[in-house]
Amino acid sequence: MKAYFIFLFLGVLFNITALGQEKKAGPIIEDYGKVWEVASQDYQVQPNAEFKVVFDIMNSPNDLSQLNTSIETAARFLNMHGQNGVSSEQMKVALVVHNKASKDIITNEAYRKRYGVDNPNARMVSQLMEAGAEFIFCGQSSKSRDLPKEDTLDGVQLSLSAMTALVQLQNEGYRLIKF
Repeated sequence: MKAYFIFLFLGVLFNITALGQEKKAGPIIEDYGKVWEVASQDYQVQPNAEFKVVFDIMNSPNDLSQLNTSIETAARFLNMHGQNGVSSEQMKVALVVHNKASKDIITNEAYRKRYGVDNPNARMVSQLMEAGAEFIFCGQSSKSRDLPKEDTLDGVQLSLSAMTALVQLQNEGYRLIKF
């Protein structure tokens, strides 16, 4: 019986400790991109390195009012490295948007006209661009999905294609992250 109470106590203590750890956003993107703190890292972050990454963003949730977590991955990237001593100047982030995700970079007005709700991604995309992230929209997706550049959020760049942008960015030393 004594052993039972010891295990019960340890279980409660473990859960309280685990609950005390929260994912947190910032310091670069305050409202999005919450990450866990990882203490005692064996493979250390190189805080003086340059991080040039390109995210291939092609999927989007079917629920039109839901945030695109693929785009939020870029906010997590910036925040986790910022929390570990990498300055925002050392991180070059580009997102190449195409396919189903094309709708996620249009204005609230255009989104409302098409889908009847505000674009749940507009604020996050704007915060990422304010932090220096580039959004590059596939021209082929723009045409095939009838989403003209004029309907995109301010700062979104139009390219010939996602393939073109991905190749050119990788030729410039950006590393592809695709999840």
